[in-house]
Amino acid sequence: MSAEQKHSVIVEWEDISPSLAFAAEHSGLEYMQAMVDGTVPAPPIAYLMNMQAMAVSEGRAVFTGTPGEQHFNPMGTVHGGFASTLLDSALGCAVHTTLPQGMIYSTAQLNINLTRAIMPDVGVLVCEGNVIHRGRRMVTAEATLTGQADGKLYAHATTTCFVHEMG
Repeated sequence: MSAEQKHSVIVEWEDISPSLAFAAEHSGLEYMQAMVDGTVPAPPIAYLMNMQAMAVSEGRAVFTGTPGEQHFNPMGTVHGGFASTLLDSALGCAVHTTLPQGMIYSTAQLNINLTRAIMPDVGVLVCEGNVIHRGRRMVTAEATLTGQADGKLYAHATTTCFVHEMG
């Protein structure tokens, strides 16, 4: 492979230690709102996957993501893992907005349905996650992934998360 054929991506992120300390002192919704407004930095995965949290409220999280060439599979379309990561992030963060201080969640089950191929020129994808049921120890949520420009549904997902104490 010649030098002209090589492509690269440089990923930089901020230290997440301050974010973790902030999370320990605030509710899940307060923490997620701080991430949206830039008070605390996004986690490294957000930079790696070119996605960001755009809006949160109790039981809801909206993310956007723009796939790049680094997200292509061998067929030249966007790898399903890109959609999966956006969906998992919106689902988990929707769940996180329901948690009191000192509590976190762990994903127990993630079900994803890819409804159409994500082509390289899709542009911005919007992923909205919403909590369906919030129990004391178990939370379920659903999410959709749509194209911002075309409004088409590219994928949808559900999750089950267990709530437990931090640390």
